[in-house]
Amino acid sequence: MADLSIEDRLPPFYKPLKGRSALDALFETPAFEYSPRTSKAFCAAMRSAMTFQASRSKFLKNFFKLEGFNPASIHTEKDISAMPYVFVAALKERDLTTLPESKIVLELKSSGTSGQRSRMQLDKGSLMRVRRMAWKVFEGLGLTDLKRAHDYICFTYDPEVARDLGTAWTDKLLTGFTKKGEIFYTFRWSKSKNDFYFDIDGAVSAMKKFEASQSLVRLVGFPAFALKLTEEFKKIYGRYPRLNPGSSVVTGGGWKTLADEAVDKQVYRKILADSLGIPVENVRDLFGMVEHGVPYVDCKLGNFHIPNYGRIIARDPGTLEQLGYGKTGLLQFITPYLTSYPSLSLLSSDFGLVEKECLCGLQGPVLVIKGRAGVKKLKGCAISAATML
Repeated sequence: MADLSIEDRLPPFYKPLKGRSALDALFETPAFEYSPRTSKAFCAAMRSAMTFQASRSKFLKNFFKLEGFNPASIHTEKDISAMPYVFVAALKERDLTTLPESKIVLELKSSGTSGQRSRMQLDKGSLMRVRRMAWKVFEGLGLTDLKRAHDYICFTYDPEVARDLGTAWTDKLLTGFTKKGEIFYTFRWSKSKNDFYFDIDGAVSAMKKFEASQSLVRLVGFPAFALKLTEEFKKIYGRYPRLNPGSSVVTGGGWKTLADEAVDKQVYRKILADSLGIPVENVRDLFGMVEHGVPYVDCKLGNFHIPNYGRIIARDPGTLEQLGYGKTGLLQFITPYLTSYPSLSLLSSDFGLVEKECLCGLQGPVLVIKGRAGVKKLKGCAISAATML
């Protein structure tokens, strides 16, 4: 069965990949090194992934022919920007898997309430690379710690139940980036209701226990639930929790209040940090798409950094022409880690822009998310989860 149990049979993601292909070589370069060397590695990996898939996917072969595109033409960053792209809706409407079912070891599904869900089917090589990529990104941002145990409160679905949900896989992965202590998943399964529910009482108890022990704690998952937990803790104990100052938060899924109104991320970071008794730079956010796989994670200043393993292009929503730095458009996400699914170059329904650099000192551009495009609201994981609040 292609589900999360495969994780227990794979080598640790903190160990280098053993493959010698151009794909594997890219993910052994530093996440935030932008140089001629890493650019060459990215182009080689992109060329290899597209050539591999085009030779096995009837859809991609015909699509590239229609677009007059040859994967062998990818040699420079300019060539990458000329690559054709698949719109994200196609992945929700069609099964476009490149490899036979016997090669698929994990299938991840996006969450949502719109009725359409993307299915990402990963072969072993793709899974190994996306795991390694995530580790390298978090390592590059100083968010890994294999020496000290961290206890976890995860505002997400218990992976033992939600065995194919993208958010469950992500958070199971994130708990492995430190030495593991106790892990509490707040979205519990109710057999009587045949559905998940937010176990706020259990979450408060876990928070009180971790506070008392002054262990290192990491909160992971949807941000609205983290804020809900601190408020519920205060309601019961008359004060906010005071965690070990070395504790941290890695949120993901959209900065929404319980009323589904957008909250400024920097304001939220300060509120949550103060409510937990930790430095604001220890509150990080993560943006990702199950269809794309590359994690875009905050630096200490709260900005999403684009690692060397992906490229993002903003395009004019009317003409689809490429826009420069600082201009808002539809976001095209590019990455070469996949050999099993044709989302190597993906035009999303997200509006945003790319800034050239960040004041934090890390190399590379920064991603700024502005929201979803379209007149009909596309409901994703965070809004779907919020129905439990």
